[in-house]
Amino acid sequence: MLTISQLAAYAGVTVRAVRHYHAKGLLPEPERDHSGYRRYDAAAVVELIRIRTLADAGVPLSRVHELLAADADEFAAAVEDIDRRLRSEIRAKQRHRERIAQLAAGESLALPPEAVAYLDRLRQFDLPQRAIELERDAWILVAAQLPEQMPALMAHKLAQLDTTAVTTIYLDLIEAADWAADDPRLPAFADRLVSLIEESIKGWEGDYDSADEFAIDDDLAELLDSVFINSVPIAARLLELLEERGWTGWTRLERIDPATSPVDECGGSAKT
Repeated sequence: MLTISQLAAYAGVTVRAVRHYHAKGLLPEPERDHSGYRRYDAAAVVELIRIRTLADAGVPLSRVHELLAADADEFAAAVEDIDRRLRSEIRAKQRHRERIAQLAAGESLALPPEAVAYLDRLRQFDLPQRAIELERDAWILVAAQLPEQMPALMAHKLAQLDTTAVTTIYLDLIEAADWAADDPRLPAFADRLVSLIEESIKGWEGDYDSADEFAIDDDLAELLDSVFINSVPIAARLLELLEERGWTGWTRLERIDPATSPVDECGGSAKT
């Protein structure tokens, strides 16, 4: 007769595993002898080895008892069912591995290749990582809502980066991003920003058949604006100053004068 430690050693499991199988009702737990020990016979060793073999093969413990009691046909059917489940789990885990690989790739996890290329181009201007991350997050929002428009949007944005006015806007915004909202330099900065916006527009007017080509709905525009407002201390005050100078919005930057057509947005992150 064997103690629980000897039983575990014969079957190649731990004492903890034996107790776990007892708790699950898979292995009968003998009564204690007069010395206070539980003693196991050879049949218990055989049963424990069968349990361990099934468990090691991936059979859920909830089905081990069923298989132990099954005849040959029932056992074969149960094994086929378990194998089918394991194949499904393997496919799911493979998909998880692919997603993990995408995580390692960083921005390509949630952005199309053309957006990743655009962010890489921005890095060539030595922008701070925080600025790149704000652009990335904003474009993730756009890509989720307007996936079909992303190739055209990114082609447009990459072309804009070839214009001095647009790149200057980026660099000036980065410089001012950490100013306090009451910084006395802000009014002059807003004047310069408006001048650059208007200069950039001159080079892009007439390039579109419609100003609505890249239109986004109000909810998405508000969400994108919130990325800017919540991340940049000067944002709210800067928008007020721009409005005083005849411009409203950020994601959808427009002249306040209703007689003037909406223009391409040049001032914010993820402008569409």
